[in-house]
Formats: sequence, structure tokens, C-alpha cells
Amino acid sequence: MSSIIRLQDVTKVYRMGTVEVHALRGVNAVVEEGDYVAIMGPSGSGKSTLMHIIGCLDRPTAGVYELRGQQVQSLNDDQLSHTRNREIGFVFQSFNLLPVMTVLGNVELPMVYSGMTARKRHERAMEVIGSVGLTDRIKHLPNELSGGQCQRVAIARALVNDPAIVLADEPTGNLDSKTGEEIMNLFDDLSRQGRTILLVTHEREVAEHAHRIIHVRDGVVHEVEVLKPRPGEKEAAVAGAPAGVK
Repeated sequence: MSSIIRLQDVTKVYRMGTVEVHALRGVNAVVEEGDYVAIMGPSGSGKSTLMHIIGCLDRPTAGVYELRGQQVQSLNDDQLSHTRNREIGFVFQSFNLLPVMTVLGNVELPMVYSGMTARKRHERAMEVIGSVGLTDRIKHLPNELSGGQCQRVAIARALVNDPAIVLADEPTGNLDSKTGEEIMNLFDDLSRQGRTILLVTHEREVAEHAHRIIHVRDGVVHEVEVLKPRPGEKEAAVAGAPAGVK
């Protein structure tokens, strides 16, 4: 497998007046194409900062972040925005759907910025909406949907540009346990299809859907817990794997 994400000595320092807050203190990690990784850690551990950097929503203060071999920290704002739109699909705890747009409109939105024609946007949106089981809801507004349906719309929107990575930040946080399990089963299906998935969660039962868990503490990777083989990976190889996302 080839690596899709590579982090080398990544740090992030926030300056508040004369005070420096070290959110990340030298993170090293590799995520390979098709991997399914959960990021866990207590409040203030740096897991959200790490997710923001991986998602091109923030830049590291120092260190190297490579996405598909490209050094992200060297990109200007326009290049960063383009990379974010083309390479990364986001799923948030609060869904982040536009309330005045229908299911179809919300899912089509990322393609507007990619310059796709209206006809192709419609065809692609209908395809991914169908894949999450919401074809009969395309004309509904978000306030006419259940929480689980809203998260399915968010997942469809994340997939519509066929991104290299799907990043999910507490994707079951606003859902009841049954609906949350249904959403995680959908992520499992995406993983079996070969999608690269990273999710941030504080729930152990959610993290256990992944192939491995990155435990973050005090701004560093404290431990990498291997749970199961990735597709095509032998059980024996997993059992002897070193403590790294590799």
C-alpha cells in the first residue's frame, strides 16, 4: 500500500498575547491508502488540532505534512482551499447542512466550486444520495429529516467529489445509540469499498470500528492500537506490527 498521509515532527503553537499554547508537540504518523483510523484522546490532547491540520483547515507551525506526496504546509490559501475541496470530504457532529437548501442542493454544493456542469452535478449527487439510501428525500429540507438522515446527507456530500480521504469529527455525537450504529455501519461499508477514513471520537465503541486507533495525549501520539487487519493485510502481520500508523 502507498501512504496517503505523512506527518513528520508536526507542531502547532497558538499565541495568545505573550502566552504560547503548544497544541501539538511533534506528531509523526503515516496513514496508508484504504486505511481506517480513529483518533482518540482526552479534552485538550490535541486530537482536534491534528484533525484540522490533516483536513487543511489549519497549518502546522513547524514540521512536514504530506498529502499524496504534496507538502501541504507550503501551499498558499487558494491552493489549500482547492486541495481541501478536491481531496477531503468532511463529516461533522453537527451535520453543517445549509437549512435553506434541499438534500439535493446540499449534496451538489461542493461540486459548484469544482466547476462541474449542472447536469453532471445532478447525476453525481443522485448517485451518492442513492448510495446512502435517501433517494426519496431529495426535495426535503434538513429540518424535515431525522438526525440520522441528516448525517447520511452529510456523508453523501463528503463523498460527492470522490475525495482521497473522508474525515469525520464525532460523527455519532448528536445521534442516539441505534442511529449511531447505523451510521458507523455505513462508514464500515465505505472502508470495505477502499475509502481512506479518519475519524475523531471519544467513544470507544465507535473507535473499535476502525483498523487502528491513534491515542493522542499532551500533543503527541502516545500509542497506536492495532485492532484488525486492513483489506489484504494478513492477521500475522498485524499481530507483529510496530506501534505506528503504518
